[in-house]
Order: sequence, then structure tokens, then C-alpha cells
Amino acid sequence: MHNVRLFLDLLLAAAAVATPLIHEASPTAATAASASGLVAFISPRALVRRAATAKAAVKAAVRRKVATTGPTYTVTATAYEAVPGQTDDEPFVTADNSFIKPHYGSHKRWMALSRDLLRQWGGKFRYGDKVRVTGMPNNLDGVYTVHDTMNRRHRHCMDVLVHPSERLDVFCKGIKIQKVSQ
Repeated sequence: MHNVRLFLDLLLAAAAVATPLIHEASPTAATAASASGLVAFISPRALVRRAATAKAAVKAAVRRKVATTGPTYTVTATAYEAVPGQTDDEPFVTADNSFIKPHYGSHKRWMALSRDLLRQWGGKFRYGDKVRVTGMPNNLDGVYTVHDTMNRRHRHCMDVLVHPSERLDVFCKGIKIQKVSQ
């Protein structure tokens, strides 16, 4: 606690010293943007820029780490909600016995595959596999985890889990899926 207070005191002192420098040395915003040293380090614009750059670097690193392997499959994609009319008697329990929390959404990135794509029925995917999905509308592209199985009447299909409040109606042919190496 004492170290935090000391750090805040030092930061406030540095800001107090730099404030006259900002006003005297840079009467325009263009000059303030090109400031250097302590003034540039503590300026709000520089803080926002550094945060955005760091966030972009993390996203790029995550994309690089996710390498796909194996063949690409073309499937028909739909969306489903964890409600009894679209699932079975237990809508919050998936085929691999994972539990869907009540406040789930498409950000959860869970999917169901048709039986012909699952290993139990001769396919290439297992429960828990990460799958890269491309070609989906509504910003639903990304890496999903296989947790569920679709009804046996479906072939070469995938279902993404969405919440009823999102009001997403998805039916797309020609969606590409590929297993991600782990």
C-alpha cells in the first residue's frame, strides 16, 4: 500500500512538472502530438495510442498461434439457441456433457457438428477440437470449440451457439471449416 502511494505521488509530481512545459512549449495540438520525453509519455493521446497498439499486437499474436491443419470442409452453417424447442429436454447440457451457462452468447464460440463430421460416426472432428470457421455473416467468423452434435437428419452442417436475445437468424451455405492444431 505504501509503495502504491509513493508511486502515485511521484506520478503526480511528474505531471505537475510537465504541465507548464506542455502549455509553454506547445500552444497547438500538432506540437503537443510531436512532444517527446516525459511530456509525450504522460499525454492522454499517447496513452490511448500505446493501448491500441498493444491490443492490436496481442490480437495478431493470437492469430499467428492458431495454425490450421488438415483438409478444409465446406458446410452449411446455422445458429441454434439453448432452448427445448431447438435441443432436447436438457438444453443447457451439450453432447459432451459441457454445461452452458444461462448468460451465454455467440461470444462463447461453441458449436455443434453433424454426425458425419464427428469421429464417433466416421468423421475427422472430436469433441473439444478447435475449428476455424470462415465465411459466416454477423462477425461470427473465428475459432470455435466442438461441444455438441446436431440431429441425425443433418449432413455436412454446423450449428453455432447464440443467445435468443441476439436475434441472429443464420443459414449460410459454403462456409469453410478447418481443424486448428493445438
